[in-house]
Amino acid sequence: MPGVLLASGAAAALFASTLSVQSQQASPPYFDEVPDDEIVITVATVNGSGCPQGTAAIAVSPDNKAFTVTYSDYLAQVGVGSSPIDFRKNCQLNLVMHVPQGFTYAIASVDYRGYAYLEDGASSMQKASYYFQGSPETTDYTHTYDGPYNDNWQATDETEWASLVWAPCGELRNFNINTELRVNAGTSNTEETTSFMTMDSTDGAVGTTYHFAWKKCEDPAKAG
Repeated sequence: MPGVLLASGAAAALFASTLSVQSQQASPPYFDEVPDDEIVITVATVNGSGCPQGTAAIAVSPDNKAFTVTYSDYLAQVGVGSSPIDFRKNCQLNLVMHVPQGFTYAIASVDYRGYAYLEDGASSMQKASYYFQGSPETTDYTHTYDGPYNDNWQATDETEWASLVWAPCGELRNFNINTELRVNAGTSNTEETTSFMTMDSTDGAVGTTYHFAWKKCEDPAKAG
């Protein structure tokens, strides 16, 4: 399993040379002259109330062991100044990933960061789902927080090696990541107070980092 490598939002631009990003909609062919020794990620789609157009950015780390997503408008809230639909925000990333020839990958762990302010009686939830296009296997993780809470938050989704879901060798499968923030008013006074939860990059250091696990694909000739 790869070591931890966190890339801040401020560092995202530095990794542009190892990244192919089309922020909203990419059309096939996704790659032109893809380098053999790098991960190249193309964003096929970015959809959701938590990541309006132009508010999500993706960067690959220099050692190809992680990629980071930063957000600038991912906020769920209830109470004063909130609309009835603001209590839940989500973002689905549909990624097309080129990996070095002869290798496959899985998402071994994910670090989420943000900030939450929850009044007494309120609560919040951060949820994430991961799956490959065409695969019935979906991995879900949920983290909950209870008010009163006024601090940064960090959550880690980690999968044991034996339970990792690997990308099919020799196939180009889109990888889907669906995240969600939800704030529940509970018994808090929503007429006078506001509770919220963010996952964003407004300070240039908050982001979501996905860590890869790597293994060599089995040679079909030897397998036969």
